[in-house]
Amino acid sequence: MIYIGIDVGGMSIKAGAVDAEGNILFKHTCPTGVERGYGAVIRDIAELGIAAVEKSGHSMDEVKAIGIGIPGIMDQRTGIIPFCTNLGWHDVPIIEEMKKYTDVPVFVDNDATVAGLAESVKGVSAGCDSSVFVTLGTGVGGGVVMGGKPFSGSHGVATEIGHMVTVDGGELCTCGKRGCWERYASATALIRDGRRLCAEKPDCALMKAVEGDIMQISAKHVIDLAKAGDEDCAALFENYVHHLAVGLSNLINVYDPEVIVLGGGVSHSGEFLLNAVRAQMPKYVFFKSMPSATIELAQLTNDAGIIGAAMLGR
Repeated sequence: MIYIGIDVGGMSIKAGAVDAEGNILFKHTCPTGVERGYGAVIRDIAELGIAAVEKSGHSMDEVKAIGIGIPGIMDQRTGIIPFCTNLGWHDVPIIEEMKKYTDVPVFVDNDATVAGLAESVKGVSAGCDSSVFVTLGTGVGGGVVMGGKPFSGSHGVATEIGHMVTVDGGELCTCGKRGCWERYASATALIRDGRRLCAEKPDCALMKAVEGDIMQISAKHVIDLAKAGDEDCAALFENYVHHLAVGLSNLINVYDPEVIVLGGGVSHSGEFLLNAVRAQMPKYVFFKSMPSATIELAQLTNDAGIIGAAMLGR
């Protein structure tokens, strides 16, 4: 038996035929075209998945399930996506729509959740009973795997870890609250703090790196300068790691996973980030005399969405 995995993003849809071990047999992509409405997008999702199976040399009779990862929330009780900002979707009956094109069972979950599932099947947390995947990008997303299965809670929002409050009354978040973890542990946080640094110190190394245009500052600029020994950016990075470690310790206290996997753009700084986080964690872990989760970097990167989505059906 094989599975179809679909990774749906705001700009593109990626589909793959995947075997039971998480190996991609064939994959391809197409633009999302969200402006056409959800009906047209879901038709493309179905057709792209079917085409991936056919081009892999298999038939739909061999497909056990279709899995779809979305950048939003899925209500598993109703088969409806109540909220998906990047696609502009509200109350979309995705399971009902998919039935127009196939009678294969369809499973849908958050994209960070399926990425975490992929890592637990084929990546750095493979073989672990429990793991938490943390994506450090524009925001902070999460995927929790318990007992080898994705855990999304009773209402599909259990992995919105970026919106746990870690600084009471802190930075205003896009969700309307203040002090959410993602306001301190995302790439966006490093960019914001970098711009503030440049406003305070217009002759700093970061300002020179972007040739005076603070709108060009990226998290990579800050991290690269910190790695090179620039004191200003090193201080920003140290503050970032502090907030990241505080949030990770909360996840350890709540979920007690075997492994926490760091993914997303900031994780591309590799061992520099990993070593800094590992050094901070002992200060924040509650049960200091007991083992706690190891911190690792994600391995699957661009294929995680397809593999994890496919594994929803397994």
